[in-house]
Amino acid sequence: MAQEPNQQPATDILNAQRDQWQENFSSRPGMFGDVPSFPAGFAAELFRTERKNRILELGGGQGRDSLYFARSGFDLTVVDYSYAGLREIREKLRLAQVGLPIQTVCQDVRKPLPFDSGSFDAVYSHMLYCMALTTPEIVALSNEIRRVLKPGGLNIFTVRTRQDAHYRTGIHRGEDMYEVGGFIVHFFDRAKVEQVASGYELVSLDTFDEGGLPRRLFLVVLRKPAIGAQAF
Repeated sequence: MAQEPNQQPATDILNAQRDQWQENFSSRPGMFGDVPSFPAGFAAELFRTERKNRILELGGGQGRDSLYFARSGFDLTVVDYSYAGLREIREKLRLAQVGLPIQTVCQDVRKPLPFDSGSFDAVYSHMLYCMALTTPEIVALSNEIRRVLKPGGLNIFTVRTRQDAHYRTGIHRGEDMYEVGGFIVHFFDRAKVEQVASGYELVSLDTFDEGGLPRRLFLVVLRKPAIGAQAF
């Protein structure tokens, strides 16, 4: 059973996750494999349908989705706070001989994104929102994403749900965060999705399974309102 200490997340414990990811990315190349995720395929198809070309991927990890987007011809910028992960992404792109320029940026998403307002057609992140981030930090990130999107731009993200097998297991780290195997996961319900979707149009909210456990996730599509349109 999960331990239930203080509801307030301990900042030092959350901050230590950066070293945890850095160490694992350095010691375990291809930690998540090289096959693109289901949401990456879904997102790419939607990008093509809506002619979204300039894409920002947040939390690119070791690049299984980054490489797929690059090969698909999108103008891609990848952000992660792990130097090791970004180094692996650049090496994979070099070996794949992807001709398009790909920008990689080492950045903690708890800080303002280093891009001008209205810079991107779409933003994509797979399980970034459910990392060791407090709800206020996730809301601030969602607002930053809306800032850097063009009017009508898409924010596509996935998060693990409260129906996930790991929910309420491991060590409780405050809010709906639990540490399992050294990694902290922030689990979502629909109400939390709607909270971080404030200011957007909620286009769709679906569930899917991933991995051998399996993980149970929401796949969320948000749209930044066009100029003059009413937000969610």
